[in-house]
Amino acid sequence: MRRITSSGGTRTGKHRHHRAVSGAPTGISGGVASIRRFFIALLLFLGVSFVSSIFYRAGWFTSPFDPMSWRQPQDLGGLIPTDDDSFDFISLDNEDIRLERVLKAASMRDKTVVLTTLNAAWARPGSVIDLFMESLRTGEETIFLLNHLVIVSLDMKAYKRCMAIHTHCFALTTEGVDFSGEKSFMSKGYLRMMWRRIDFLRVVLEKGYSFIFSDADIMWFRNPFPYFYPDADFQMACDHFTGDSSDLRNTANGGFGYVRSNNRTIEFYKFWYISRLNYPGFHDQDVLNYIKYDVLIADIGIDMRFLSTTYFGGICEPSRDFEKVCTMHANCCIGMRSKIHDLKVILEEWRYYLSLPPSLKRASVFSWRVPQNCSLDMLNQSRPPSNEIDWR
Repeated sequence: MRRITSSGGTRTGKHRHHRAVSGAPTGISGGVASIRRFFIALLLFLGVSFVSSIFYRAGWFTSPFDPMSWRQPQDLGGLIPTDDDSFDFISLDNEDIRLERVLKAASMRDKTVVLTTLNAAWARPGSVIDLFMESLRTGEETIFLLNHLVIVSLDMKAYKRCMAIHTHCFALTTEGVDFSGEKSFMSKGYLRMMWRRIDFLRVVLEKGYSFIFSDADIMWFRNPFPYFYPDADFQMACDHFTGDSSDLRNTANGGFGYVRSNNRTIEFYKFWYISRLNYPGFHDQDVLNYIKYDVLIADIGIDMRFLSTTYFGGICEPSRDFEKVCTMHANCCIGMRSKIHDLKVILEEWRYYLSLPPSLKRASVFSWRVPQNCSLDMLNQSRPPSNEIDWR
């Protein structure tokens, strides 16, 4: 190989190689340069590692091999949970932004969502929320509704459990109140939780979202949308159904309902919420059964309907037709253990029905084997001060 020298002549590759090997000054300077580059690279590596460790400990990012890496903010509901079970967390943005994000992610094309609320008492593994989710997975044409379900968590334990089992979770906070289930039924804390829920549903309507609200102690067996009244603004399940969907004598149950977002329903929820002041010591369901007769309801112009227990039954008044039933509610039931036991019986009955061939489904006469642990006779007894009571 020939190379042009600085003096304009040429030098062969052999001569160049000989000088590089035999020339001591060139070898020493090259070694020093290599060592210098090594130490500079080492210092840069250590510096970057130190800064990265600070960011990692601050929670800015996680390992790329961590399945939770780069989790989107909406999955966390805008929150970073702490290690304790209180709602002492860091809010990355305000509640309104968090809610809008979750609703948008969960909504159907027509801006409809399915909502349920959850506290620690119902969030334990094997408890009410697991049965609720299982019913949606095994019902007829109900599994798609899980994509549109938002679980509204009322305390930190419930929020953590929701994050472990579901996609769309929202932490609803109420300053100075612990909704983890330690409050007795009809206590001040319980009533505040119920009314907080009504005010929250009003906010959902104001954001333009219609919703099905369902208590978690309701088993879903069929897609309910074909069984709703197409033009009604507000439709709700009943403890007792008279046979007429417009009859105000129907005993409304606040645990299940379908509400369209419009000016009428927004005004109705405002009226419902403020009416708590006229009925101190009563929860939302009792107040609803009072105000449904109010002349202001007619002034608002809301079309209110009550859902037949044929389709939307409960322990208070079970559905008698397995071919039509959409939901079964563990209402008229006292005690968490009793409620869970009877919910499991209801789910087992439904599974047995599904296992039958079509001919037997049509030919057989079915009836629910509930109440069992949920005894209707207990409703005539005095209300014991237990934090597990649920009169819905």
